Amino acid sequence: MLKDYKTIREVVGPLMMVDNVEGVKYDELVEIRQANGEIRSGKVLVVEGEHALVQLFESSQGLKIDTAKARFLGHGTRLGVSPAMLGRVFDGMGRPKDGGAEIIPEQYRDINGEPMNPAARDYPAEFIQTGISAIDGLNTLVRGQKLPVFSGSGLPHAQLAAQIARQAKVRGTGENFAVVFAAVGITFEEANYFMEDFNRTGALERAVMFINLANDPAVERIATPRMAITAAEYLAYDLGMHVLVIITDITNYADALREVSAARKEVPGRRGYPGYLYTDLATLYERAGRIKGKKGSITQIPILSMPEDDKTHPIPDLTGYITEGQIILSRELNRKGLTPPVDVLPSLSRLKDKGVGKGKTREDHADTMNQLFACYARGKEAKELATILGEAALSKVDKLYAKFADAFEKQYVSQGYETNRSIEETLDLGWKLLGILPRAELKRIRDEYLDKYYVAATEEA
Repeated sequence: MLKDYKTIREVVGPLMMVDNVEGVKYDELVEIRQANGEIRSGKVLVVEGEHALVQLFESSQGLKIDTAKARFLGHGTRLGVSPAMLGRVFDGMGRPKDGGAEIIPEQYRDINGEPMNPAARDYPAEFIQTGISAIDGLNTLVRGQKLPVFSGSGLPHAQLAAQIARQAKVRGTGENFAVVFAAVGITFEEANYFMEDFNRTGALERAVMFINLANDPAVERIATPRMAITAAEYLAYDLGMHVLVIITDITNYADALREVSAARKEVPGRRGYPGYLYTDLATLYERAGRIKGKKGSITQIPILSMPEDDKTHPIPDLTGYITEGQIILSRELNRKGLTPPVDVLPSLSRLKDKGVGKGKTREDHADTMNQLFACYARGKEAKELATILGEAALSKVDKLYAKFADAFEKQYVSQGYETNRSIEETLDLGWKLLGILPRAELKRIRDEYLDKYYVAATEEA
């Protein structure tokens, strides 16, 4: 039996203190009912003896505490899940935001998920095609992987996120594929961009969107990624779908965590973030993966903008420890007009070798990947040398490497946000670029693949 408490002592900003409570638990949901019938929601931040500190989801403006009643609901935040979620847009708390009807849930799930037995995990090993050469060809995404995008303020990570959501697919026939997209703490303009892009391209039909705006409460921002991953777990493990979860922007999530931590008067860690930031991020990222005996999978692409482009900032630093690599966007490449400005050399997918090769992509993929990395790195060195000593200081081969590096950036990396390349097109383009260099320079590719695919470029090319 739920009890109503008329013992609300004070409200300061989004925080409310309720006295003389019994059996209240941390993270429990609360309804605040006013005399005029209006209901506001919140959740328990701190319980000390008979006192409960509640954070409101809405503004506290106009709340009359002398007539209001607080009702503790006995459970944490839950999401009602159903196959009808596909094609719908929700707010950060899982309420429909697209003007459509309420979802009739098949079941309710706690958004914090359930512990997964590590022994039940299956190893990620199957290729996901994003249609973006810099990812598919060089930093291959594998089903069940966590591969974050490290961006910076003002860089086009929103366009990249929309492109991946639009183009990503599991190769092969008969595979159910869905995208769960969580926008965390973004502006109205960004939210509008994502919704229009998803509607324009038809991507919304196979997507579930959760949108939390910058003016929504911080406590809702903490719930939004968990809502998205809970929906993904239902689609993957109950409905047998392969689900790609895209979360943007993790930095806004961590800032909300810091705000709530400060409200709870916790001892701050690095840069004011709570000391448990690593553990908290891990509770999100580690919900990706595959489970033995289950057909579906969850693959995550969290996107975070690094404050001041600093890779050692706590958010990218800790994310790098938990996830299997990172895709890094470069400000320098963005200034050159490359789209998307993916910096392939510091980018890394630790599981790429598991998702390439015969039967997955193509037999020459691993060799050409290694060769392209090596040639681009040497080409950049040659260009730097030419900047310092002049082009006359370069050997004939170094000039070819510099030419290769320019062509690689313009043709392979920069493909625009509307081009959707198959893995075969990406691999063929790689071979075309390697044709700029003499066959003797391609030491990382086996002769059998050189015989089959290598064609030297003509002088005009």
